[in-house]
Amino acid sequence: MRWLVGWSSIAASFGTVGAVGGRGEGRTVHPVGSQLLWGDPDPLWAVGDWRPDEVRVITVTAPEGAPATRLAVLGCCGATDEQLRVGLLAARGGALRHLTAWPGSYTAVVQIGRRVTVAGDLAGARPVFHTPWANGTAYATAALPLADLIEAQLDIGHLAALLACPESPEALGDGTPYEGVKRVPPGHALILREGSREVTGYEAVASLAVAAPQTDPVRAVEGVRDALVEAVRARLTAPRHAPGTLPPDPGPVPGMGPADRRAARGAPVPGIGADLSGGSASATLALLAAGLPGLPGTVLGHGTGAGERLLAVTFNDLSTQGREDELERARAIAANPRLHHVVVAAGEEALPYAALESGPLTDEPAPSLVVAERHRRRLSAGSADHFVGHGARQVLDAHPARLADLLIDRRRRHLMRPVAALAKAEGPWPHSLFVPLSVYRAARRLARTSYRTGLEEAAGLLPDANRFAPDLETPADASLASLAWSRPGPAARWLTGEALAEVSVRLQAAAIRPASVQRPGEARARAVLARAAADQRILEQAAEVRSQRLHAPFLDNQVVRASRALPESLRVQPGARAAILRRVLAGAGIHDLPPGWGAPSHATANAAGHIGLRTALPELTALFDAPLLADAGLIEARVVRTALRAAAEGEPVPLDGLADLVSTELWLRRLVTRRGTCWTGTAAPRRRAVAGGVVPARRTLQP
Repeated sequence: MRWLVGWSSIAASFGTVGAVGGRGEGRTVHPVGSQLLWGDPDPLWAVGDWRPDEVRVITVTAPEGAPATRLAVLGCCGATDEQLRVGLLAARGGALRHLTAWPGSYTAVVQIGRRVTVAGDLAGARPVFHTPWANGTAYATAALPLADLIEAQLDIGHLAALLACPESPEALGDGTPYEGVKRVPPGHALILREGSREVTGYEAVASLAVAAPQTDPVRAVEGVRDALVEAVRARLTAPRHAPGTLPPDPGPVPGMGPADRRAARGAPVPGIGADLSGGSASATLALLAAGLPGLPGTVLGHGTGAGERLLAVTFNDLSTQGREDELERARAIAANPRLHHVVVAAGEEALPYAALESGPLTDEPAPSLVVAERHRRRLSAGSADHFVGHGARQVLDAHPARLADLLIDRRRRHLMRPVAALAKAEGPWPHSLFVPLSVYRAARRLARTSYRTGLEEAAGLLPDANRFAPDLETPADASLASLAWSRPGPAARWLTGEALAEVSVRLQAAAIRPASVQRPGEARARAVLARAAADQRILEQAAEVRSQRLHAPFLDNQVVRASRALPESLRVQPGARAAILRRVLAGAGIHDLPPGWGAPSHATANAAGHIGLRTALPELTALFDAPLLADAGLIEARVVRTALRAAAEGEPVPLDGLADLVSTELWLRRLVTRRGTCWTGTAAPRRRAVAGGVVPARRTLQP
C-alpha cells in the first residue's frame, strides 16, 4: 500500500527536520516507513514502496526570501520535467486543470508559499482525504492513516449509506467510514492556506439550459484513441523494474517450469504484461502495448522493447462452464508474435469468497474483497507492470439514465435502437412488446423530474427497499430502475428499518442543499464511475502482489475526458463499447480481430459467484453468526443467514448485495483486530482507528 500524507497549519514548525535528521525539537510525529519530500512549515511525505521514478519533485528557483514554489507528482506520469515546470507555473496562476492533463495516473501536490493544492483525479481512483488536526488540516491519499492520526471512531451512518445507496453521492456525501475524515469529490482539488481548507472543482460544468454542441463522432473516437495510446505509452516509456528480493527457487518441480515456480512464490515476471480475457477492454490494451508504434529503442519502432514480448495472462476458471468462446478469442489474439500467452488455470481455490481469512486490511470496504484471492492468483503470473481493462465499461458505455438526457436535448430518434435492443433482450414474451413504451415513459419522467424532487422521491421510497428491488432483474427491469436520480443498492433489502431511515434522512438533507446539478444521465454515469474506481483502488490493495504495479488506463484523466466528449447518441447504441474500441484499434493499425470480439461475458461471472457462495456457505454462515454489522444495528444476522442459504440453493437472490454485506463485515473484522498505528514519534497517537477495537453501538435516531 502506497500513499502520501502532509498537513498545513498556522504553526511554522512541526519538527519535521528533527524527526528525520535529529536536529530539531517540537512535535516529531511522522508516518512510519516514509520519505520526506519537503519539510516545514507544510511537510509532505511519501509512504510505502514507491519506485524512484514514481516520486518526482520539481522546484522553481526563487529569489532569496521569496516563498517556495514546488510540485510533487507521485505515480505514473508521462510528462517531461519541462512540462511539469510549465504546469507548476500555470497552477501558480490558478489554472489547476493543467495539473490533471498529463498522461498517466498520479497525484499532484503544489506548494506556493503557504498555499498547498492537492488535485484529485476525475474518476476517483486516486482520491484525496482530509481531516482537521493540530489547528490545521492534514491530508492524505488514504483515509486510514488520517483516522489513526486523529484516533477516529467508525462512522456507522456512512457504512449504512454505503450499503443502502452505494452509487448515490448524495447519500454518501464527503464522508468516509471514519468519523472526521472527509473525501474530496472526483474532479476537485483541496486547497490549504495556513490550515484553512477549501474544496474547489477544476472541470467545467455543462449548462442545463442550453444543449451542448454535438461533437463529431469520428473526431470524438479519434480523441479516445489518442488518449489511450498516450496512456499506454506513458507506462511503456517509464523505467522498467525487476521484482525485488524473491524467496529461493525450490528447484525442479515435476510439471512446473521456472515461470510456474515464480508464480507459486507470489512474484511477478519482469517486464510488461496485460490481462487477456478475450473481452474488448483487456484485448485493446494488450494489442496497443504489444504493437504501439514509435517507441524509442524498439525494433522498427514496434513492440514493447527490443526483442521483448508482452506477457498476456488469461484466467481459466475450471469450476465454471461457458467460457470456451472467450478463451478461444483470447488464444486467437495471442497468436500475435509480439505476445507471450500464459493461461492460469484454477479451480475451487480461486472461486469468489475463497480464502477470506488471509487477506490484508484495506483502506475502506469494497465488493472486490470477496474476489481478491481470485485476482491475486491471476496477477501472480503477471508482470511487474501489468495492464488491466477495469473501468472501460463505466467510462465508455452509456448509463440508462442518458436516455433522459437525449430527451432533454430533443433527440428522440436516437432512443429507437437502444429501446429495441432491450425489447429483444427480454425474449419472445408478450410483455416484451410493452418494453419500448415503458422505457420511453420512464426516460421522459426522469427528464421532467428536477434534482430536488428526484432525491425526495428516492428518500421516500428507500425505507421500503424490498418493494422496489426485485430478486431477479431482467435487462429491461434494470434499465427502468436506473432511470431515476437515485436508487437503492442491492444490499438495501437486508438493512434494518433504522438504517434505511437514517439514509433516507441523508437524501432529504442533500435535496435541499445547493448543488451544481448536472443532467440526470451524466450525473448517474459519474456516480457509477466513481463507485467502480473506488472498487478498483481497493482491489489493488487487497490483491497486491509484491513488486507489481497494476495499470488501469481507462481510469486515467485524459481517457475519461476524451470519453466524456463522445456524443450520447453514439454511447447509447447497442454494442457501443466494442464498436468504439474496434475503431480505436483500427486507428492504431490493428484490424484482425477474432469473430465475436467484444461479446459480453457477465453470465460466467454470475455462475462463478453462485458456485463460490455455495462452496463457502459454512464459512459465510459462521461469519454472520455474531456479525459486527448486527452489533452496529445495520442488519439482523438471522435475515442474512437465511439469504445466504437461499442463494446457495439457487433461489433468485442478488449476489451483488450479498457481496457488499460480506465484504463490509470482513473489513470490519480485519479493522478491529488490527494492531499498531501508521504514526511514530514523541507526539504520535497512542491508539489506532476504532479505538479499543470496538465497533460503537448504533445511535438512536432523534425525531
